[in-house]
Amino acid sequence: MKSRVHVQLSRRGFTLLEMTLVISVLLLLITVGLKSTSAFKTWRLAREAGDTLRNVYVAQRTYLADNPTTPVTSLTHALLLPYIQNGPAVFPTAKSLTNTNLNVFVGVSPPFLTATATTSGAVPPARYDPSGSTTDSLWDVGE
Repeated sequence: MKSRVHVQLSRRGFTLLEMTLVISVLLLLITVGLKSTSAFKTWRLAREAGDTLRNVYVAQRTYLADNPTTPVTSLTHALLLPYIQNGPAVFPTAKSLTNTNLNVFVGVSPPFLTATATTSGAVPPARYDPSGSTTDSLWDVGE
């Protein structure tokens, strides 16, 4: 009888297929993580803007309750500043998705965000609301 000699190969390291699979899974996890982080940042900016507008809206309503003959169209940042919660030194603003400052237009009720400087008595500037809805309380007060 002939005997067969079995040579057992010592296996050290990883195969190319295993390494490719591990790298693919890591890339997928990194991509999902970056996407969710970006979405969270957008949501956070929108919530902060909504909170700012709610504070201004409360100040607007409180001022008008104290001064019932004042029309909404004549409101200014200077008139509302003492009525803002926690008494900030400057009128609150918000950040856009592109990290630019947004101003609050207070000449209407409820107030809204705009990318342009606001003055009282002027024609209302363009509304900034990337959510596309004025009732979702993201980038607006919500009605």
